[in-house]
Amino acid sequence: MSFGPPPAGFGPATPPHSTPPVSTPPASTPPASAPPVWTPPSSIEQALLEAKSREDWPAYFETLADSRLYFEIRRDGADAEPGRIHPVFGHDPRVAGGRIWAVYTEGMLPVPDPHRVFDWQSLGWFAQVWAPTDPAMIVVNPGSPCEAFLPSAPPHSAAWSQHKAEAALNRVRVRALRFGGPLEGPVAQGLACGAPLVVRYGFAWNAMAYHGNGYPGERQSLREWWGVTSREEWQVQQRALLDPDGANPVWEFALGLRRTIARDFGGHVDTAYWRDAVARVLRGRAEGETVITPDGVTSTPTVPEAETEARIKGVQHLVGRITRYEARFRADGILDGNRFVSSVDAWNFGRASAMARWGLGARYCSLPEAESAVIEAGRASARSYKSWQDFAAGYILGRCLHFDDEEFGSWYTDMVEVHGILMSEPGSPWLTVPFK
Repeated sequence: MSFGPPPAGFGPATPPHSTPPVSTPPASTPPASAPPVWTPPSSIEQALLEAKSREDWPAYFETLADSRLYFEIRRDGADAEPGRIHPVFGHDPRVAGGRIWAVYTEGMLPVPDPHRVFDWQSLGWFAQVWAPTDPAMIVVNPGSPCEAFLPSAPPHSAAWSQHKAEAALNRVRVRALRFGGPLEGPVAQGLACGAPLVVRYGFAWNAMAYHGNGYPGERQSLREWWGVTSREEWQVQQRALLDPDGANPVWEFALGLRRTIARDFGGHVDTAYWRDAVARVLRGRAEGETVITPDGVTSTPTVPEAETEARIKGVQHLVGRITRYEARFRADGILDGNRFVSSVDAWNFGRASAMARWGLGARYCSLPEAESAVIEAGRASARSYKSWQDFAAGYILGRCLHFDDEEFGSWYTDMVEVHGILMSEPGSPWLTVPFK
């Protein structure tokens, strides 16, 4: 398939030219400097460039079909009617009539700006929704070496719209930006804390300038999952996730008690002893204690026996849940040998890293604010854990205690898959970024 200037075909629009006669320049003429070599920002743009260079257009379209294709939308329209698409069309003098629909792969997106927002769709969608009033040409990554022109009107669109791989869009894989995203340092370390969620949905783990599921999608997710509909509500959630005392107090009490026993007795903690210790400590607390305050010596009130026994039963049940999850973790390679989960703080800190990016994608914060939150998530994690393996076990246990209820369903199995990839795949931040 030959791709010439639009609208006759696909590919780059280049003006016709003739080859000048070869001549030897005078000795005084300095050699022409070579044009800078373009480095594709990610594996997506690399694949597009390689396919285009060998004119393998089916491979080019298959790469597009396996990628999110972002396009600019009107923010005021998206805010007023979030269920509708409000595209902003562009202009390119190389196209007859000038109007184009510019689309971008993830690595080609600009830094998030309050006044310029994007949505995304899969390749086949553009052919399905095309109307005669829309531009006659879609331009992929305009102005870049991997750009291509796709006639958007039928029957021309049939050549590319048949390539559909939407099911692969969310394939779990480690993806990274080669530039435009940190690969080392405190920001990279903080971003790696959010890798379980970001990698799970196929985004580049180090995309600090995050667009994610697009402006409407990020706002919808924050509204449905977190009840966040404003900058102020995002700030409250972000602060809560970064709070070192913000984890579930019952979970942390049980795990902290086991840490104390392990420290005092040199390692392994028998589950029965752990349960008995829960009862002893809670009964001791229920009897009240004398404390010294600025106002003098006071006593804390005694807790009713029935309430105390209910608490003991609940925490002992939690101990059983934790030990059963840890047994499964060992079988699935999340924990080694007799190691145990020291804390579930990672559940909050990992989500704090992701929340910073979600807030940026939804335009509830600026890039510097998101970056600061990501750095703090990394620092807090380093204070609580010794390694990525420890962090991962804490994150997965927190997720399971919150959602899974010992069903070992997708809330668990998704993380087993992500954990295996992050602990083994070349380029994973858990293998390339130091934890501390």
